[in-house]
Amino acid sequence: MKTFFAFFLSCASAAAAAQTPTTNPMPDGSFDRYIGVGVVAAQAYQGAGERRVRARPLLQFETSQGIFISGMSAGMHLSKQRAWEYGPLLAIDPGRDAGGVNNGADGVGSSAGAIGDTVYGFGVRQISGIAPEAETDLSANPLAGLAEIKPRLQGGVFLNYYLSPDVRLVSTLLYGAGNDHNGLIANMGVQRTAIELAPHHRLTLSAGVTLVNGAHNRSFFGINDDDALASGFAPYAPRGGVRDAWLGAGWNWSLSPAWVLASGARLTLLKGDARHSPLVQRAAGFTVHTGLAYRF
Repeated sequence: MKTFFAFFLSCASAAAAAQTPTTNPMPDGSFDRYIGVGVVAAQAYQGAGERRVRARPLLQFETSQGIFISGMSAGMHLSKQRAWEYGPLLAIDPGRDAGGVNNGADGVGSSAGAIGDTVYGFGVRQISGIAPEAETDLSANPLAGLAEIKPRLQGGVFLNYYLSPDVRLVSTLLYGAGNDHNGLIANMGVQRTAIELAPHHRLTLSAGVTLVNGAHNRSFFGINDDDALASGFAPYAPRGGVRDAWLGAGWNWSLSPAWVLASGARLTLLKGDARHSPLVQRAAGFTVHTGLAYRF
């Protein structure tokens, strides 16, 4: 059974990245579909000191024409060359609610890119989803008083290049996050895929960086004048640049031709102006996930 492209973690970053399935030619008219459920433990939002455990539905769909839906992202493979993968990409940035909670896949599938977020980069394929959140106690919320960051549809592209059959460079570029729709985020990384530990057990390793423009950093790590008055924080206007660096590992266990257990872990370290934001309680974020998916 084929392994999964990473997550259901918009993985650890709050703006998780959209990840693209590996190209896999299929007979014309055929489909490749996975559905399941998983659990993810991650920071409440990127930079939070609090961790949360949540259930997540898992979803992935791909056609022989190269069209795919993977968690909170969708796109199309346009390349006919096996060494290259590229095409248009749409992804939902989950935003952050007024309770300081990432509304989406915990960095596994939101702005982690066609890599990682990815959401944010654990396997050869990504599985992620959205589940309702419980009510948040604002009295214990370190972001009380800050405005909600609404979910946004982002548009962009992905570009991957295979250095060898099992090693590829991966990247995504997405625009449209934040309440002003002007956040730009780029993910770049490298993956070592399909390491066979034993029959039916495969490991994927990945590493990369996330870059954002100033508008994106100000949306998620900045404090404008209105937020400063409502929250008590001093105003803070971060610039663009490298937002974080991350390392990921994913393990897929094919229980049968139809069932797969996908698990993984991801360490993300905030960098630059994002790290120095007064909203950040913990610069290092660790996310773990596991889920059971059925192929049909």
